[in-house]
Amino acid sequence: MNHNTPLSSRPLSRLTNVHRRVLTAAQLRAQGVTPAETNEQCRQGGPWQQLLPGVYLLHPGPPTSEERLHAVLSYAARTPFREPVAGVPAQPNADEPRATPYADAVITGLAALTLHGFSAAPPLLSLDTIDVLVPRLRRLRTVGCARVVRTASLPTPSYVTGLPVAPVPRALADAVAELVDVDSVRRLLTEAVRGGHTEPTAVVRELAKARLLNRPQVAEAVDALLAEGRAIAEDQLYRMVREFALPDPVWNVDLRLPGGPHLGGLDAYWPEQAVAVELDTRTPGQEDDALWSEYARKRDTLERLGVTVVHLTPRKLREALEQQAAVVRTALMASSDRDPAAYVVVLPR
Repeated sequence: MNHNTPLSSRPLSRLTNVHRRVLTAAQLRAQGVTPAETNEQCRQGGPWQQLLPGVYLLHPGPPTSEERLHAVLSYAARTPFREPVAGVPAQPNADEPRATPYADAVITGLAALTLHGFSAAPPLLSLDTIDVLVPRLRRLRTVGCARVVRTASLPTPSYVTGLPVAPVPRALADAVAELVDVDSVRRLLTEAVRGGHTEPTAVVRELAKARLLNRPQVAEAVDALLAEGRAIAEDQLYRMVREFALPDPVWNVDLRLPGGPHLGGLDAYWPEQAVAVELDTRTPGQEDDALWSEYARKRDTLERLGVTVVHLTPRKLREALEQQAAVVRTALMASSDRDPAAYVVVLPR
C-alpha cells in the first residue's frame, strides 16, 4: 500500500470534513483499512500520524485546534462516531444534543471556557492539554493532549459548534483546580459574571462541590467574584428604576424603630409607600442556614410593621428586568389599599 492507495471502496466523503481528517482505528477498520495499513501510513515521514491511542490524523502537518478537540473526544468517547445510516436524515441543527457523536465525553476546563468565548482563557492551540470529563468508572488514562477528568455525574453539556462542552460553572471549577495564580483565577471568575455567562452563586456552588474554596487563591478570587456580582445586580436595580420610570427610592438604607432596635438594611426603599427591595445574593451553603433565617426574620418583622418587602435575585434582574419592574410597581400601587405602615427611621447605610 503506497501513500496514494485509496482507503477502500467505501469513500470517506460521506463524513463531515473534520471526520475525514480525524478518525479512530475502529472507523478506519470500518472503511476497510487494516491495522497494518494504518501503521504503514503512520510511519516516520508518512502522510498520517497518530495523535492519541487509537486516534489518527490523516495529514502530516500539525493538528488544528478543531482537530485536537475532535481527537480528544474521539479518544474519550464511549461510542465512536459512525457514518450516517442510509435513509436516516442528518440533524438539521449542529447545536442540537443529538448531533454530537461523542457519548460520555465532555470538554471542560480552560478549553471549554475558550469555546464559551472567554477572553481570559488562552487560545486552544496554546494549551498543552485539553481537559475532558468522563464517568468515574471509565478505564481511560491521561495521555498526550488529552487530560482525563473523572466525575461521578457528567453535567448536561452545552453544544458549541456541535461539540459537547461543560457548562460555564463546571468548566470554571475544573480550570481553577489546575491554576495556582490568583490573578488568573480572578480574571476567569470575574469574566464569568461580568460577561453574563453565569451567576456568582452557580460558580461558588461548583467550587464548593470540588472542595476548592479553602485554597487561598480561590478564596480571594471568590470574595472579588461575589462583590462583582452584587455590584452588577445593584447596577441592574438602578437601571430598572430608571428605564421603567419607577419613582425614585432612597438607596442603601438602614431602618430603625424610633428609639428602638435596628430593623435591617435594604437596597432600595420608598418611604411614602412603605415598599422595600432587597437583593438576594446568598451564596450556596447559605440557603438553609443562618443567613436565610436572617432574611426571613427581617422580612417578617418589616411586614408586621406594614412594610412590603420585595426580594429580587441577580438572575431575575438580568433575565426578566421588565417583569421585576412590574412586581415592584404593583407593590407601590397597592400601598394605597393597605393600612398605614408604622413610622420607621431611615438612615444611610
